[in-house]
Amino acid sequence: MSAISLEKQVADWDVTGVAGVLERTSTESGERLVDLVQASPLLLVFLRHAGCTFGREAVADIASLREEIESNGTRIVLVHMGDRAGIEQLVKRHGFSDVDRICDANQELYRAFGLKKGSWQQLFGPKVWVRGLMAAIGRGHGVGRPSADATQMPGVFFLEQGLVASAYRHRSAADRPCYTSLCTTDDSRNL
Repeated sequence: MSAISLEKQVADWDVTGVAGVLERTSTESGERLVDLVQASPLLLVFLRHAGCTFGREAVADIASLREEIESNGTRIVLVHMGDRAGIEQLVKRHGFSDVDRICDANQELYRAFGLKKGSWQQLFGPKVWVRGLMAAIGRGHGVGRPSADATQMPGVFFLEQGLVASAYRHRSAADRPCYTSLCTTDDSRNL
């Protein structure tokens, strides 16, 4: 997995909007997101859709890194746009069914965290096709049908003590961030 540099400043950040959305949002098991953020460090992973090869790869990556990510008390929360059955099947495939999930069908959280719609290049450019073939065929993640907004870009945010400590907004659908680097809680991060 390649290490991709982290964003120091969060562009398009709507602090008031994020606070409001955290208050209003609950996980699929009924826990309020604001309570989770206040209770422990949180890795908030925004997926595209259950049929997305890169979303499947992200779930596989995070599942394989789960022990390392959670070693400092970090809690993982996956945010998706509504295909509960597809996401459930995906997390179950990777032994990850007990991970917290949030269904954000209206994409309110996506917007509050500044995640945009992708351009043609970000979604279908040459880099995306090459990486897509490698992930789909070479790594066995396959290709599925879009089950939600296929133009939505993903992102990953590490929240600590109620604040965003690090963030990664995908520049293309094919980006593969270093999840463990995002979760580092000391000053060794290269922000």
